[in-house]
Amino acid sequence: MTKTLVGWHIELEFSEEGPHTAAAALVRLPDGRELRARGDTSRHPADPEQLRVGEEVAAARALQGLARQLLEKAHDEIDDLGAVRSHPL
Repeated sequence: MTKTLVGWHIELEFSEEGPHTAAAALVRLPDGRELRARGDTSRHPADPEQLRVGEEVAAARALQGLARQLLEKAHDEIDDLGAVRSHPL
């Protein structure tokens, strides 16, 4: 049996301005399509500055956006090919 490995690379970029952190996520799929999503967070003024925490929260939110788009794409493809409608997760 032959195993085929496919790799997807996700790019994350961050911008920070004061207490606000934004993340932009990009994934290029094997079919040539690119999916993009953003995630944002803001630090409470009373909290100490920890850039890494803001990046983690913003990145997680951006990745959630990519996950939603991937699920929608997969469901659309299943529905286009199948006799039975797919059920979103």
